[in-house]
Amino acid sequence: MVAEARNGRRPRVVIVGAGFAGYECARTLAKKARGAAEIVLINPNDYFLYLPLLPEVSAGILEPRRVSVSLTGTLPDVRLVLGQVGGVDLDRRRVEYTDPEGRTGSLGYDRLVLTVGSVNKLLPVPGVAEHAHGFRGMPEALYLRDHMTRQIELAGAAEDPAERAARTTFVVVGAGYTGTEVAAHGVTFTRSLARRNAGLRGEPQPRWILLDLADRVLPELDHRLSRTAHRVLSKRGVEIRTKTSVKEATAEGVLLDDGTSVDTRSLIWCVGVRPDPLVESLGLPTERGRLCVDEFLGVPGHPEVLACGDAAAVPDLTRPGETTPMTAQHAQRQGKVAAHNVAASYGQGEPRAYKHHDLGFMVDLGGVQAAANPLHVPLSGPVANAVTRGYHLMAMPGNRVRVAADWLLDAALPRQGVQLGLVRSWSVPLDTAAPELARIPADEPTAPGESGKTGKPGGSGGPGENTGPKDRPEAAGQRPDGPRKAEGT
Repeated sequence: MVAEARNGRRPRVVIVGAGFAGYECARTLAKKARGAAEIVLINPNDYFLYLPLLPEVSAGILEPRRVSVSLTGTLPDVRLVLGQVGGVDLDRRRVEYTDPEGRTGSLGYDRLVLTVGSVNKLLPVPGVAEHAHGFRGMPEALYLRDHMTRQIELAGAAEDPAERAARTTFVVVGAGYTGTEVAAHGVTFTRSLARRNAGLRGEPQPRWILLDLADRVLPELDHRLSRTAHRVLSKRGVEIRTKTSVKEATAEGVLLDDGTSVDTRSLIWCVGVRPDPLVESLGLPTERGRLCVDEFLGVPGHPEVLACGDAAAVPDLTRPGETTPMTAQHAQRQGKVAAHNVAASYGQGEPRAYKHHDLGFMVDLGGVQAAANPLHVPLSGPVANAVTRGYHLMAMPGNRVRVAADWLLDAALPRQGVQLGLVRSWSVPLDTAAPELARIPADEPTAPGESGKTGKPGGSGGPGENTGPKDRPEAAGQRPDGPRKAEGT
């Protein structure tokens, strides 16, 4: 890479976000630059989260650190800045951020790659923001794991049959990838917990309901994969209700748009995602909330800025007139192309247009079941499961041995049904711009060296869950100085 002097130093490339696109961009660019440029990665956490395996974390199969790949450990030539980006000054070429201790800072850049990803998609349904929880980050997965365990334990101790039924009923809204996998793993996990609970012996098994407005599960996939998933879920007892959604949510349950009322304390929102709110704050042209870019991932009018992944509306050259779907498969490959084009902007190689034909899709249905069509060859059952897990091991940038070891242990040993209570419902509101971070109230005392996030908790908690003072952290001393300025250049 040809170094372009800026104030007598190496050019600086700032990458915002360490999801599939950002991580791949940083890794590829570091190899190309070989020290000729300063590569800075800004991310709220110090790990890359392998999202496809998150349902297995919530179901007790994988431990959280298995799907969390260290950024500093796997990107040794990339400077990591821990922070949540709140704004970008395109004219001054500076990025504004807030670090984990509440200090504000800014960084200048010569090239900027925006890969901020997505957050939970909200719909104007009464009560959903207050009583539902999404599934986009590690805090939400840990909360759901604890919540499912807690509901089974509370049901076992309840004397009222109606309360037991409500606590052992789980409603998942959205039958796409995430919702289908959450339901598939969740029903197995909760039933294994119920079998070991003395208070639930002789009682009906936990009830799982999967809702979607579409006419089938996995509506975005091939009909054969959809039928496989429907068959496996139905065999496990999951109630699949298509062309149905939630009309209203309360602390005691949900009202469906077909008039049915379901008593539940668990509403899991998996209806899809929307681009990170940072995209809208830029004031640049968007398409369905995604930043408009050209086929080279460049932002029109700002040649120094590129965007890719869920945050960008990348033209799909394999389907003229359409944009690429918001999937990890596209994000990872776009990140690599973005790195190539950043290098090309400094004279190393020629710009490359993004073009990718999908290689098929895989859905883990728990146990030895899966639905997959690698290279568009439809597979199901144990063969599909082996292909799916093999693909995940190859796609992960680290922790492969640990993940494989957890899979072997899960096959041989019962899962641990313990809820630690470290992530409470008010910590993971559905309406949040940062699902990768657990919410901390600003008025909550914190330990020395820590700081709360600005604003109140984004909701009163999940259905039926107490979020009063007894659930809040212990006081351990208040920061006397408030937010401070972080050093930036």
